[in-house]
Amino acid sequence: MPKINTGFLLASAVFCAAAGANSKAATPAYPTKPIRFVVPYTPGSSGDIFARSIGQKMSEAWGQQIIVDNRGGSGGTIGSEMAAKSPPDGYTLMLGGTSNIAINPALYGKLPYDAARDFAPVTLVASSPYVMIVNAALPARTVPEFIALAKARPGQLNYATTGSGSTVHLTAELFASMAGVKLVHVPYKNQAGRIVDVMAGEVQMMFAGTVLVQPHIKSGKVRALGITSAKRSPLMPELPTIAEAGLKGFESNGWFGVFVPAGTSRAIVMQLNAEIVRALKSPEMSERFAREGADLYGNSPEEFAVFVKTESAKWAKAVKLSGARPD
Repeated sequence: MPKINTGFLLASAVFCAAAGANSKAATPAYPTKPIRFVVPYTPGSSGDIFARSIGQKMSEAWGQQIIVDNRGGSGGTIGSEMAAKSPPDGYTLMLGGTSNIAINPALYGKLPYDAARDFAPVTLVASSPYVMIVNAALPARTVPEFIALAKARPGQLNYATTGSGSTVHLTAELFASMAGVKLVHVPYKNQAGRIVDVMAGEVQMMFAGTVLVQPHIKSGKVRALGITSAKRSPLMPELPTIAEAGLKGFESNGWFGVFVPAGTSRAIVMQLNAEIVRALKSPEMSERFAREGADLYGNSPEEFAVFVKTESAKWAKAVKLSGARPD
């Protein structure tokens, strides 16, 4: 049996221990202080609720405070600029969405941030469809019947939105373009006003969130014709998607995802990704947001980057078709 060199083994052990210590020293612990979660939307909005739910889960897991910082205004521009100019150290997150990431770059001639250059994607959080509703007295019970009616009355049917360039405005313009019909845009300053006017027949149609219009659909005050997602909603399984109802390829969803300032280290991005995905997969999160009609995701940064690129191209086309301008 060969003689074991104990001196060599001891030296090797000391070297490995030192190497391990140096490796740990080279990779600082994260997080070691509170994290700011910038939400470029108002308190109580759907985006705010998503951010606070995720932040609570992260705080519980990491033992660090996640401070939700609401910076609403200008279609998400104010909060987005703040996040874009923050240090890329992992201590500033931003909840981005359809408006500030995919629509604003095409809608505004100049922005104080570059959505593609200034942010690194972490993960897609959730996506929510819209429901196409019409006044209950309108002689159209299906999407094809509405399209036929609009073609028979060009420029006589109108639709309500929450403002020029909003996601629901561009959804309606995308619908009109694909259906080959001419509809009249009627912008409103609030949700309540447009719902009341659709029920009263002052406006014929609108797109709105599932939870928002579900009670009015059940009461018979408005009629639902279709849902904008690629698949039917568990909240209204009897309602066909607009694509299956006759407008093949049509899809429109409001979505939210988590971003960090560009330049944030890959290690921190992946740590954030793992923790946020874990939170989204929790039973309580799934059950809560299923009741809101939202689909939770949680994908890789690479998958999310492809999604954002596709969405940005789609909404840029919709902005161009609509001729939308900021209110």
